[in-house]
Amino acid sequence: MALMDPPGGNVSPDDQTESDQIVRLEEDEDVEQENLEFGGVVAHVKSAYQRARDRRRHDEERWLMAYRNYRGIYGPDVQFTDSEKSQAFVKITKTKVLAAYAQIMDVMFAGSKFPLGIEPKQYPVGVAGEVHYDPNQITGDKVQEKAGVDYDVPRRYSRPDIEKDLGPFEERLEPVEDQLTDGPGTAQSAVTWEPAKEAAREMEQKLHDQLAETSADKHLHTVAFEASLFGTGIMKGPFAFDKEYPRWNSDGEYDPEFQTIPRVEGISIWDFYPDPDARNGDELEFTVERHRLNKTQLRKLKQRPHFRSESIELAIDYGPSYIAEHWEHVLDDTEDGGNIDRYEVLEYWGVIDKETAEEADIDIPSEMEDLDEIQINVWVCNDQILRLVLNPFTPTRIPYSAVPYEMNPYSFFGVGVAENMEDTQLLMNGFMRMSVDNAALSGNLMIEVDETNLVPGQDMDIYPGKIWRRQAGAPGQAIFGTKFPNVSNELNMMFDKARQLADEATGMPSYAHGIGGVMGVGRTASGMSMLMGAAAQNIKAVVRNFDQYLLAPLGKALFAFNMQFNFDEKFAKGDLDVKARGTESLMRNEVRSQRLLQFMQMTANPMMQPFVKYDYILRELAASMDLDEDKILNDPREALVQAKMMAEIQEMMPQPPQQPGGQGQGQGGPTVPQPSDPTGTGGGNVAPGSAPEPGAQGFTGGGGGANGGNPPAPPQGGATPAPPGPQ
Repeated sequence: MALMDPPGGNVSPDDQTESDQIVRLEEDEDVEQENLEFGGVVAHVKSAYQRARDRRRHDEERWLMAYRNYRGIYGPDVQFTDSEKSQAFVKITKTKVLAAYAQIMDVMFAGSKFPLGIEPKQYPVGVAGEVHYDPNQITGDKVQEKAGVDYDVPRRYSRPDIEKDLGPFEERLEPVEDQLTDGPGTAQSAVTWEPAKEAAREMEQKLHDQLAETSADKHLHTVAFEASLFGTGIMKGPFAFDKEYPRWNSDGEYDPEFQTIPRVEGISIWDFYPDPDARNGDELEFTVERHRLNKTQLRKLKQRPHFRSESIELAIDYGPSYIAEHWEHVLDDTEDGGNIDRYEVLEYWGVIDKETAEEADIDIPSEMEDLDEIQINVWVCNDQILRLVLNPFTPTRIPYSAVPYEMNPYSFFGVGVAENMEDTQLLMNGFMRMSVDNAALSGNLMIEVDETNLVPGQDMDIYPGKIWRRQAGAPGQAIFGTKFPNVSNELNMMFDKARQLADEATGMPSYAHGIGGVMGVGRTASGMSMLMGAAAQNIKAVVRNFDQYLLAPLGKALFAFNMQFNFDEKFAKGDLDVKARGTESLMRNEVRSQRLLQFMQMTANPMMQPFVKYDYILRELAASMDLDEDKILNDPREALVQAKMMAEIQEMMPQPPQQPGGQGQGQGGPTVPQPSDPTGTGGGNVAPGSAPEPGAQGFTGGGGGANGGNPPAPPQGGATPAPPGPQ
């Protein structure tokens, strides 16, 4: 019995698919006998699962405690006495968990995009970082661009030696290929392209489209919630998935279209069994995922690649095999029962020794004969092998990423919000129950009766207007009312103290998620801003964990998947680097756009403008406003064409008449407002303007003109001016 080798010969990459590159187990005639021969693999998978299941028991108890505190359910270890009437549960754990989950999502999706990006490396290898040419340096022939715009380009005697690839710009730069020069342009008229950055941008758009097709943001929400509650979130993928796109033909018949895309999904921590001896993802030798499938779901596996149809039917014939775990009854709120009508399917990813493979009669491919162990993926149900393939990923990897909310360096699983406040939740519940019981006692009057002074056989019920029959005897009061002391205030103070300790234990103050009553420095706007900034430090650390342990591995896996199985040439070029952008969104886009605008104002000085790349600033400004920079901004080539067109249009426009001496009144022409006109009618000045100083032009005070308010000078010839007054 052998595994099928990948195709050889002269098969071009364009004709290969993921299915063609995977070494897999095919079915022969006698499937049942074949599965018996591979019993060593089945035993290896079940042994690994049992070992991981036994070692995970302590973690399951921690998760059950966290789940009960989140739901407000007392565990079996809590026993109430007969005197305890109140069994109240104050669900502060739920408030803290949801607050942490909401803050994580708010930070990671602040930019309204999946927090994953692709950037070129600082020194890209194999692709040009920047190329340019200067169309005004040397006049030459006209080159017709594909955009249909003509403009002058230089004619150089020899093309510089650019050995690097131009990536997506190769076809677009073909008309000016002989004029290209490596590096950025220094002249004001130079046109610069960045092939490495363009390749990164197109790859990032490709990844975001693939993530959107598989609803990756929804799965990330699930992972973040379980990380906040239990301390660890698990993301699986990417895998090849045939997605169905609904479509109807012209006759109204349903004719769907199928496309193979990479799929990622969040899985429950309860179904994930990692290598018990591993402390982090890098040390994992194997993982087992436990599936709970019904008969229909099990048969649907036939539609997925490399699943063995006859083995699936044989597993179904053996009947349901799912046995509920002890924790499932707590999650499902059901009683502990027996088997249920479901099938238990184990999905194994990990290594298998070469000796174990040979004992199972697995023929190792010739290129793997020198290896001591091999990576495999096995699906097992009812001792039947539903799928057996060698690990298809290059480089080989286990397709699971685990992110801790708070890292525990000595365990694979992290620590969540609920575990951090386990003791304080216990204290709050205890103080609240005592307060309620005390309020019930102190709120009711206790009656003391001396029956020796009452007529025997009377009804002891209490109601207004009650008449008690008293018999002769010793004088004194027969009925006494006693009030129980009320200590609820003291107990409530202890409850508030325990709640403050919960804030300290979780690093998430109550005011950070909308609880009022803040005193001291928090009563001012600046003080509250300072407190909120300090409270965000804890979430920043959590988001960094998401960047390092989830988003970065997921992005690299998606990148490798596209490089391995996507043979579109334009996506195979570029020295690219995957960037997790969870912490980048901590600085809101509004702040980033404000800083960009401030920088543009600072560099408005003509002496500084030659040193500033305004095209980059415009692209970053558009991105900070969540706008598509490709749709609203021109590339350098188009910008140059637009600038020349605007210059030509400006030359064709009629110019306003120039006034001599800068005055508003020309020789024989109309009055033209001047910017310096103090009357407020020129230069676009809407304000009334400033009054002219005495002696300045336009001053209308006594004497006017250049006299500056002095008495008017006598006329020439010695004549005395007429006194003021009516003539």
